[in-house]
Amino acid sequence: MNMRAARMHGYNEPLRIEEVPVPEPGPDEILIKVAAAGVCRSDYQLVDGYFKDPFPVDFPYIPGHEVAGRVVKMGSDVPDSVDYAVGDMVVVNPSWGDGTCRQCREGNEQLCSGNGRWVGFGPQGGFAEYMPVQFNHAIPVSEEAAKQPELLAPMTDAGVTPYRAMKKLRDTGKVGPGRVVGVTGIGGLGSYGIQYAKLLGAGATVVALARSDNKLDVAKENGADYVINIRDKSTEAIQNELEDLTGSRTFDAVLDCVGSEQSIPMAFALLGPEGVVASVGLMSHHVEIAQFPFVGTERTYMGSFWANHENLSEVLALTEKDLVKHNVTKVKLEDINEHLEALGRGDVVGRLVVTFDD
Repeated sequence: MNMRAARMHGYNEPLRIEEVPVPEPGPDEILIKVAAAGVCRSDYQLVDGYFKDPFPVDFPYIPGHEVAGRVVKMGSDVPDSVDYAVGDMVVVNPSWGDGTCRQCREGNEQLCSGNGRWVGFGPQGGFAEYMPVQFNHAIPVSEEAAKQPELLAPMTDAGVTPYRAMKKLRDTGKVGPGRVVGVTGIGGLGSYGIQYAKLLGAGATVVALARSDNKLDVAKENGADYVINIRDKSTEAIQNELEDLTGSRTFDAVLDCVGSEQSIPMAFALLGPEGVVASVGLMSHHVEIAQFPFVGTERTYMGSFWANHENLSEVLALTEKDLVKHNVTKVKLEDINEHLEALGRGDVVGRLVVTFDD
């Protein structure tokens, strides 16, 4: 039995839509029929070679790390105690740690310092009609939620990555009443980040910053108190606009969903004393910030990488209770290359999701 799959045959080459054999699940795996697979800028970067050193893959390779699908087969060693069965819809937690390192034992398998693996960056991903999954990384959802798998798949990255970062910002004590929080980059992650800043911000004023009015419109729809288009504006001009809107020229905390050579220095230029920047974006390899303001006003810079099983379970619960809005566009597998290119250009508003017929 064969399936359609979008496969890499080299870096900086278009994916090829091919007919390949349906994989057999290993003893500790399940086989799912993919219902939806999110298309992330990280997928574009994988093809572009950005992750060549940290996540080398063997060609031909199937990308796709945001995945939801129905269980069609169980491996021989999958225990009877799992809380799903053949026919159930599951969401795939993409971070597969080795279970032996300190990070894994603390529940942060996405930070595995041993032989960790990440779906779509090692194990074969979800840009295919079927996919094998380690049984302990499948999270079942209700049949009601299963009706819209295109809303489930993005939660495994776009929907959960900013959630973890926002929890970390909240725990610094710099978010709350009278505080001003900025969210930079209203793409796939930032459109969710705005919502988490409102949900977890304890009354903080939330300001979205982006270079596109279309994306800022999404930020408004998702709860931003104010928005600022930063295209071609100096730091002083942004500060003036921020002050007009909020009464403050600086942020107490910034959730950066871009991670570029421009966005990080801008975040710090807009940050007040004792402020915190949490970065989830990965556009650039290196960024620079001014050392004295960083040290002299006791600012903090923290990275936040993906999320753990608990974080994903939490955002799925928020989704099932309709507490999260989604800006999703369904696309076809055959059109994957043009959508990856659009992501590379920054032209996509919200999240693109490849869907497959049941």
